[in-house]
Amino acid sequence: MPAVRSATLGVWIATGSANETPDEAGLSHLVEHMLFRGSARFGSLEIDQIFDAMGAELNAGTGKENTSVYARVIDEHLPHAFDVVADMVWHPRFDAADLANEREIVLEEIAMYEDEPHDRVFDELGEAVFGEHPLGRAIIGRADVISTTTAEGLARFHAERYAPGDIVIAAAGSLEHDAVVDLARAIEVPQRPAPPPMAAVPAQLPPRLRFLRKDTEQYHLTIGAPAPARDDERRFALRVLDNILGGTSSSRLFQEVREHRGLAYNVYSFQALFAGTGQIGVYLGTRPDNVAPALKVVADELARLREDGVSAEELDRSKENVKGRILLSLESTASRMNRLGLAVLSDLPLLSIDEVVERIESVSLEEVNGLLRELLAPDKLSAAAIGADEEIFRAAIEPLAPGLVAAAVAS
Repeated sequence: MPAVRSATLGVWIATGSANETPDEAGLSHLVEHMLFRGSARFGSLEIDQIFDAMGAELNAGTGKENTSVYARVIDEHLPHAFDVVADMVWHPRFDAADLANEREIVLEEIAMYEDEPHDRVFDELGEAVFGEHPLGRAIIGRADVISTTTAEGLARFHAERYAPGDIVIAAAGSLEHDAVVDLARAIEVPQRPAPPPMAAVPAQLPPRLRFLRKDTEQYHLTIGAPAPARDDERRFALRVLDNILGGTSSSRLFQEVREHRGLAYNVYSFQALFAGTGQIGVYLGTRPDNVAPALKVVADELARLREDGVSAEELDRSKENVKGRILLSLESTASRMNRLGLAVLSDLPLLSIDEVVERIESVSLEEVNGLLRELLAPDKLSAAAIGADEEIFRAAIEPLAPGLVAAAVAS
């Protein structure tokens, strides 16, 4: 990207919460935290001082299927940033005293998560859709696992999962490819066997209902269903459908639930793509008196979509929106790095921008309508909610997914 003076570097590791057993729930997240606590050559404070002195950004994130460590720097500092990040990723210290401190930080993060129903409700929905499969568990992990993990155990987990063959280095910005390759070749990388395989693709489960009682001002409501996997060609149609359903301010649900009736502040649809499966869903947060009317509007709108289909005007508007977002994101070195890293890590073809735009433009009305009727059929929908009274939720969900409450009671 010759017009910029910055570069974003990312190290992507093919491990996340979906790789964990129940007894390991949260270890990927805890390892990510401990990478910043010092490495073989750099102390924790030293890492902070190095990146502060460069005016750089350094961060990391754990997902369902990957962990990433990334830095955004001025181009002249890329070699130094690369050296430090590489030592953090491959040679973390896992000092017992540092782990004791970081454990408390993560436990506070878990406590904060427990107090954030807007976040937690998505994991409740994940468990409803995916059951006991690791995709249904929270990325953040379990407090009992975090509390009892030792430094030696965490070091073993890191050694098992951070294997060279499952790591991708991606970078974008003011840089030369060959120079980045040279930096990568200079890394002292421990030779390790391949990590344990990912969990098998989750079996298709009957729709389920989940409710967590919590004294909140709002009810946090979600519905969802399995969706195409990240390598499914229908992923382009899914993105277009998501926009039409609730992904933009002109979308069906945003207009009907919020703008026309004022029944919610937050209402939107979402999608997530994984290996072998995916998820589509809808979220809204509303006061107790509005739960039933808001979900009735959602039910009516989904029924109208299934019956009448998406209009040609909606399709064109959504496709232009998707293309615009993609093209605008290309001005960001971080977005370009993320696109590269995720594609290579996931074994997806690294499509050119023109190829991506062509795939989006080729999405047809028949494809979108067929997808929405398949994914959003009433007998496919699971639901989850957090609020004060489960009966309010159960009564309100019936128009959306008839029989779901009865099935939940029977099970």
